[in-house]
Amino acid sequence: MAPEVVKIPKMNKREYDRLIEEEHVCRIAFKGDRYPYIVPFVYVFDGRFMYFLSTKYGKKIDQFRRDPHVSVEVERYAPDLSSYRFVTLRGRLVEASDSEERGAVRRRFVALIENKNLSRNVLSALGHSPSDPLDSIVEEERSLVWKLVEVEKIVGLKDGEMI
Repeated sequence: MAPEVVKIPKMNKREYDRLIEEEHVCRIAFKGDRYPYIVPFVYVFDGRFMYFLSTKYGKKIDQFRRDPHVSVEVERYAPDLSSYRFVTLRGRLVEASDSEERGAVRRRFVALIENKNLSRNVLSALGHSPSDPLDSIVEEERSLVWKLVEVEKIVGLKDGEMI
């Protein structure tokens, strides 16, 4: 007799929304050429949409233009893996075209950096120099604003207590 397979418990919407809200780093998997192309991103979440700032250069731009359908993964885990949670969302990235929306998202990124006391080195991932003032994220559009839309499937799994 084969041993019983133990399945990882699923998270409910409140749990995975909380995880997405509290974290700020994710991985985005693009379809890629032969293999998936996975890139880490800093993100903000407004309770409805995940937003990302993308530099205007690099392989991710080519991947996005070729096919904007992606999987986004957010995780949290204890160093010894005694507790972990992760959520994967399948959807499509779109470039935010509304200037007010882009400005609001950029302000959220400034607030994220300030509130989480992130290193200024994160600015280089957003198209800026670490020595640039934080407000340059809002004032200068050196990056694209992407929004995750048309989310078709969300899978959130957990083990242990929320960490």
